[in-house]
Amino acid sequence: MAQDPEEEAGSEALDTSHDLDMVTLYESSAVDSEAEADVICGLLESNGIPTNLVRGTMYPSLGYFVQVPRGRLEEARKLIEEARATGPEGAAEAEASSEEGQ
Repeated sequence: MAQDPEEEAGSEALDTSHDLDMVTLYESSAVDSEAEADVICGLLESNGIPTNLVRGTMYPSLGYFVQVPRGRLEEARKLIEEARATGPEGAAEAEASSEEGQ
């Protein structure tokens, strides 16, 4: 079954901590929240942080939520702060430098 601590008592692969619990990092019901949530997910995933994008599908006014593992929350917040500080120019420079390496 799913991770059952009783069945795999000696296994080191089993992570029973709450570090993998998904927690909300971003939430908004603003008009541009879908675009912002997509950008945040792209930024985090390109830096190796898994995300979960929850969309208000039946009721878009419920907004959008970006979730990350609890153990990576601070790292995700720092990445977003750095991206906001560098602005669009920094993003363009980073993209250009990543394309040069290919």
